[in-house]
Amino acid sequence: MEALRRQASKLREQVARQQQNVLKQFGHGGSDGAFTDEAEIQLHQRLEKLFTSTRSAKHFQRDLVRGVEGYIVTGYKQVETGNKLSDDSKKYGAETTSTTGSTLSKAAMCFSKARSQIEKERANMLNSLSQVAETLRAMVMGSPLEDARHLAQRYDRVRQEAEAQAVEVLKRQMRVRESAGNGDGYPKLENAESKLQELKFSMNQLGKEAVFAMSSVESDQQRNTLEKLCTVVECERSFHRNVLQILEQLENEIVMERERIEDSKPVSYEEANGVYSNPAIDRAINTMQYFLAEVIQSYEAESEAELDLSVGDFLVVRKLSNNGWAEGECRGKAGWFPFDYIEKRERVLASKIAHVF
Repeated sequence: MEALRRQASKLREQVARQQQNVLKQFGHGGSDGAFTDEAEIQLHQRLEKLFTSTRSAKHFQRDLVRGVEGYIVTGYKQVETGNKLSDDSKKYGAETTSTTGSTLSKAAMCFSKARSQIEKERANMLNSLSQVAETLRAMVMGSPLEDARHLAQRYDRVRQEAEAQAVEVLKRQMRVRESAGNGDGYPKLENAESKLQELKFSMNQLGKEAVFAMSSVESDQQRNTLEKLCTVVECERSFHRNVLQILEQLENEIVMERERIEDSKPVSYEEANGVYSNPAIDRAINTMQYFLAEVIQSYEAESEAELDLSVGDFLVVRKLSNNGWAEGECRGKAGWFPFDYIEKRERVLASKIAHVF
């Protein structure tokens, strides 16, 4: 549609130039019947460019509004999901107890706090973006742009009327020349020329007003849209900068908890029971291979580190201590037990081995 409009405008300018050429040929180059001059053509072209520029800026503003609003909708869904994750992590950290320590619970609490802070930052960013979208929407639908476009349309209509009146003047001039002294055509010609002058005056006034209004709108569009675009960038930049600080602090806290676990040594059975062995004997014991054994006397564990034994059970012995204790696995459980309660077996039925693990 816009292409057709531009083509029609070019055709009108060509017709106006042809009219001037015809008038010059008949000796009326300086007559009032001349419709356009170079200044008017430049004014018209300037207005066409302003119309195209402001329309493109309006479309860009509309696209920005749609994009920002879509980003906001997605962002609030992320806020909801992130807050749910924060609540779940906080619940685990506050309610869960572990027999091996509270390191994971502390880490979960740190993660919950950091996630909550991140979602607050995201919500602040989305709130700022909402204000940007509202401002841009008001600019798209604002009255200054519509008023300027109406002025341009009025100018275009008056210009078309002036074009038609210029053709009428040309016709009457031709009739007067052909009448060869007949005075009946002069009054009509004068009226037509007078009307053309009025239309040309109105057209020039409207053209100047429309150019001024459209130029003001174009300037405001360029300045305000750039300002809002910078605001969008700054909102996201501030959000990511704050999130980076939160994540760095969270990483430091979690790394500290992880290092605390890695630095803590598991307590051996001998240390737990106050029994310390000979290092030379320990080295010899640690080089022993695993072997199968059968329980010859039942034993009831007295701590979590020990293993219950029942007569007839088979187990895998993995470690021997010089204090008379052994460590092994039976029925999927591992622990310490008195070495005298078992006997080594070289051969064991396959059905018995299945119960070991």
